[in-house]
Amino acid sequence: MTIFAASVFDATVIYEGNELFKGQGAAKGWAEKLAKELECEIGVEKIGTGWVLTGTVDGEACKWSIVGQRLKRMD
Repeated sequence: MTIFAASVFDATVIYEGNELFKGQGAAKGWAEKLAKELECEIGVEKIGTGWVLTGTVDGEACKWSIVGQRLKRMD
């Protein structure tokens, strides 16, 4: 499920088949945008060699990575 339509042109890395943000700063910038869109608190977490967005939406813990230059929930 794509939740944010803006293109992600930040540097990325592939870790265990997931495309992640390469830098913490880029991930934090997108976390702020996503937090405004979803109206909840979003943070960042280091996974392997990259960074993902994390938060709780409707009581469910979620993580987001990048697929096709879009943010997508990791399921």
